[in-house]
Amino acid sequence: MDTLRALEAFVHSIELGSLSGAARALGTTQPTVSKLVAGLERSLGVRLLRRTAAGLSLTEEGQRFHERSRRVLEDYGDAVADAREGIRQPRGLLRVSAPVTLGQRHLNAMALEFLGLYPDIELELVLDDRFVDPLEGRIDVSLRVGGTLPPDLVARRLGSWPRVLVASPDYIASRGNPRKPQDLLSHDYLRYAAGDDGVLLDGPEGPVPVPVRSRYRVNNAVAMLDAVLGGAGISLQPTWMVAELLAQGRLVRVLGRHTGPAQEMHLLYAPRRHQPQRVRVLVDFLAQRVAKLPGSAA
Repeated sequence: MDTLRALEAFVHSIELGSLSGAARALGTTQPTVSKLVAGLERSLGVRLLRRTAAGLSLTEEGQRFHERSRRVLEDYGDAVADAREGIRQPRGLLRVSAPVTLGQRHLNAMALEFLGLYPDIELELVLDDRFVDPLEGRIDVSLRVGGTLPPDLVARRLGSWPRVLVASPDYIASRGNPRKPQDLLSHDYLRYAAGDDGVLLDGPEGPVPVPVRSRYRVNNAVAMLDAVLGGAGISLQPTWMVAELLAQGRLVRVLGRHTGPAQEMHLLYAPRRHQPQRVRVLVDFLAQRVAKLPGSAA
């Protein structure tokens, strides 16, 4: 029995959810995959998979064996990539996840530049404001903006960006320009749906909590930015998102001596002894480009 091939059949069957999916990934037939998995079970003397009308599931023994099998295949792939590294350019598929607004405003252009530098790499950019766990979502690199860092992943810090209060020129012309933090109480303040009422600002007088309430809350950064640009109110936004709009005059800074809590960015990826060359070059590329986003406080 080709043990390595059998491990590939087993791992792909679980991660793709079916024997037919594994067959397509391996370029073979479903009966062949079924025979490989059955042969693996016979050689181990344990049952790894339950096959039902609803699909495949792991036995208790299969759960333990799956994780180690995946690591064996990763180590083998790393060894092959390392051996070939000196004779060829990085190649293969990379899946990258990032928040929607960051992807639209900045990462999309970076991704196209990266593909121009590495013609043998394929790149899939997954934009989602929810954090996508790289291990569960088969993501090679995840760009995390704020939030708690998962303890089981490598986190490479990229920099810090202050949050600033912004509004459209039309809104300020209509409602006036706040002169002190407490003036925000008489303005329309826009916030994200997951946040709490109130805002904490830091200024010459130190931290200032302002108990603003919001009539409009939204869970999407693109929609929030569109609302601010449309004159709906004042919002606290990271400088990487609004620096260019401020420079263009499409937004104006409110309470210019005050900032909100800074927003940090990290690149997250799985801890492996030998990262594939394509992952290493992507991490280095993004680290350099993202650190240069406007408004960085380093």
